[in-house]
Amino acid sequence: MSFYVAEEFSASERDILRRYFTNLDGPVFALVNLPEVVKGALFARYSRSPKSLRRLFLDEFVGELDISGDDTIDATIGVKRAEELYDRVFLEYGDDSVAQLGGVHLACEQASNLLTKLLEWGRLMSYLEQSTRYIAYDDRLGGRFRYHRDEALVGSDLGTRYVADMDRLFEVYAELLGAMQEHFRRQIPKAPQDSDFVHRSAIRAKALDAVRGVLPAGSLSNVGVYGSGQAYEALVLRLRANPLPEAQGYAELMMTELRKVIPSFLRRLDLPERGGVWAEYLASTRAATEELAERLFPVTGEGAATDEPTVRLVDFDPDGETKVLAAMLYPSVDRSEDEIRRRVEQLSATERVELVRAYCGVRSNRRHRPGRALEATDYRFDILADYGAFRDLQRHRLLTVEWQPLTPRHGYVRPASLDEAGLASTFDAAMERSADLHDTLAEPFPRQAGYAVSLAYRLRFVMQLNARSAMHVLELRSVPQGHPSYRAVAQQMHRLIAQEAGHHAIAEMMCFVDHNDEAELERIDAERRADERRRALT
Repeated sequence: MSFYVAEEFSASERDILRRYFTNLDGPVFALVNLPEVVKGALFARYSRSPKSLRRLFLDEFVGELDISGDDTIDATIGVKRAEELYDRVFLEYGDDSVAQLGGVHLACEQASNLLTKLLEWGRLMSYLEQSTRYIAYDDRLGGRFRYHRDEALVGSDLGTRYVADMDRLFEVYAELLGAMQEHFRRQIPKAPQDSDFVHRSAIRAKALDAVRGVLPAGSLSNVGVYGSGQAYEALVLRLRANPLPEAQGYAELMMTELRKVIPSFLRRLDLPERGGVWAEYLASTRAATEELAERLFPVTGEGAATDEPTVRLVDFDPDGETKVLAAMLYPSVDRSEDEIRRRVEQLSATERVELVRAYCGVRSNRRHRPGRALEATDYRFDILADYGAFRDLQRHRLLTVEWQPLTPRHGYVRPASLDEAGLASTFDAAMERSADLHDTLAEPFPRQAGYAVSLAYRLRFVMQLNARSAMHVLELRSVPQGHPSYRAVAQQMHRLIAQEAGHHAIAEMMCFVDHNDEAELERIDAERRADERRRALT
């Protein structure tokens, strides 16, 4: 973490910040002494702003808050009395039950894209990550492009090569971003009903979508995290056990800040016979499995075939739809599940449709989701998609997701718009540079080599989710304003549920999955709605 670029604050700014943030100089810090709605709004704005959270708070939030009564507070000092109180409660109620009830908002800044996926793996936490769809990465942070500089790597003989190649990827990104904005401005004229601001914002968003694949996975991002003490305990354990040095370093930074606000919740992590043994267990099982996998599947250097399907449905329950229909009826009758299922099997097609319509009702928008009967069946998909799409799909929490190491072996996805703009060769040259750097780093720095791989390269990952979670994910990720890469994955998953699994009734319940790909400016409707809201506030 020695390459963290610390922000500079004036004396008056530091006086304000110390009341609400547990440190003013590091990349990890907790938010305290603020209303929950303010912390939530801060994180929401955070995901679409290039600013750090502390700077965002000073620039956009302080003026709206009454902070006059907080001038004696210093959040950078520990909470000894709170810890003593917790210890008394702990003696009576035990650790886990209490640790589930205390939550913390934690900001994690200047984390690589490899690290953000590790931070966002847990189900029982909430995350907001800085978006490559709204924020351009063509500026510099502390005079340097925004990518992770691993201390061991940069200090090695390959350090100069690493910095030069990564800098060049960011330079190409900046060149392509400007060129693609100009291309889309010429190609898509402003509609009469749109303001210059709306059209410009939609054009910029489309250009960002087109060029984000050049960015390497070492690109830095900011992540806002909210979770209970128990969830943070699990997160720190995972990071400590992960072989990526950045993850291990971040675990200790998180512990330093969490000790300031929920110290006793995490005390077990400091005990060698508890946290130490747990981390060793996770690390040893990972290492043993990787060693066996290498023996069973020696690396051949061959990637996926170019014609391999992007999405494959590798497992489903042929009786899943019957089980879902039985689960719909279960709360309303006084029979065993076996008896209900036998009766459902005797229903006519018309009766099945009637049951589904009664249970599903009239969904006027995608946020109207039916009950838990849809959790009675699930689907497992093997997906080969660009890393950018994976970033967005992986964040959904009510599913099982696992992914393989990020390498250039499976090829990359080049947006068609780059070909139309005559920029394909520039993009391809960047991909070649990314792959060459990865391959150079792979042997001496196998864990860090992924930093060099551009987001356009394809990654293989698995998603297993029940039908209810699938309804949420597929309807959300297929909306017209979504990125084309993950929209295509969501649309294909929906088709496979209907056609390969044969679960037509379940697929039809997902009525807000959008299969239309004709929009020229994907973000235009969202920008129009945002503009209307801004006008209403003025």
